[in-house]
Amino acid sequence: MNAFFAAVEVVQNPELGGKPVVVGGTGRRGVVAAASYEARMYGIHSAMPSHQAQRLCPHLISIPGNYALYEEVSRRVMQIFKDYTPLVEPLSLDEAFLDVSGSKRLLGEPLDLAKQIRERVFKSEHLLCSVGIAPNKFLAKLASDAAKPIILGKETKIGSGICLVTEENTEDFLFPLPVSAIWGVGPQTRKRLTRLGVKTVGDLTKIPVTTLTNALGQAAGAQLWRLCRGIDERVVTPNQKLKSIGHEETFPQDRYGQSELNKELSRIVDAVAGRLRKSEKLGKTISVKLRSPDFITTSRSETLLNATNTSAEILATAKTLLKKMDIADGVRLLGVSVSNLQDSEVRQLQLGEEDYSPQREIDEAVDEIRQRFGGDVIGPGSTVGPEGIKAKRRGTQQWGPQ
Repeated sequence: MNAFFAAVEVVQNPELGGKPVVVGGTGRRGVVAAASYEARMYGIHSAMPSHQAQRLCPHLISIPGNYALYEEVSRRVMQIFKDYTPLVEPLSLDEAFLDVSGSKRLLGEPLDLAKQIRERVFKSEHLLCSVGIAPNKFLAKLASDAAKPIILGKETKIGSGICLVTEENTEDFLFPLPVSAIWGVGPQTRKRLTRLGVKTVGDLTKIPVTTLTNALGQAAGAQLWRLCRGIDERVVTPNQKLKSIGHEETFPQDRYGQSELNKELSRIVDAVAGRLRKSEKLGKTISVKLRSPDFITTSRSETLLNATNTSAEILATAKTLLKKMDIADGVRLLGVSVSNLQDSEVRQLQLGEEDYSPQREIDEAVDEIRQRFGGDVIGPGSTVGPEGIKAKRRGTQQWGPQ
């Protein structure tokens, strides 16, 4: 999807069309989540600090974002994809791999399917998407990037919308690309490859695999050797298992002291435990993450004997972990996640444990109330402020404070 969050906002408010728009945290610690192509003309991009984006474009329109809306639009778009193949692997709300190799006989060639998908998405949601077609996931991802609009100075060049890479033209497409186009080539890896005289993907193909593994390690070196030749054997995997559920928040001002942080911890755990129960999952490993004012990030984890999704048990463990962490200089970011997940219906009672649990009864009652009346009507006492309950929702604070 092209500039997905920003594009959805323009659909909701057509008056934003043709204007520089970003979605993200609007506070001094916020970051840009998505930028319209009009905003990108000023050098604005995702993950850029919001205050820096505002300096680059003083008349920039900043929108806090509506994650629930983006999820709903994404769900409808993914359903369109599933009309063409059951093998749909979402990477995020705005991106997915589709294996259409089994759809050719019934629905037509991949190029025809790509055109149909683009037309249906635009007709249904008034949104544009870019489609890459290739023999494997790696090349298809690069092809989709090549099909997107291009920023040329203060102008946007309309992209092709569809880019087809075949086995015959793989080298012509792949080799001229900068080596940073390959998955896993970040700033540090790029520096090491530059010392080897590598600037493009084609340059990388000339480096022996032993040299790559010596410079980058066995796994990374072997992976780059394959990818630079367009070799990717991974299959499209729908319905991937959920690995963890978490929530983290960057505070407008640093938080100090165990008592103040415990209040924030209570609100965050309430959101995480609620999502666990909604997903019908239990988790055994509880992790707490914090970031200091000087951006040093630390984390602590504990694996419980029994998996849980009760707010009280997760909070008790999280508080214990927090006590073991250094908070003397203040906390800029605090997060909690639960991993090592299993389905809640397979929970096994321990010796002497009763099936009835007052805490589970309370959690179930809270979930039912929220489902009926909304997430802002009930919550831990620490979530209550002058303006009511400050409930944590999925996607809120994802891009920094407002």
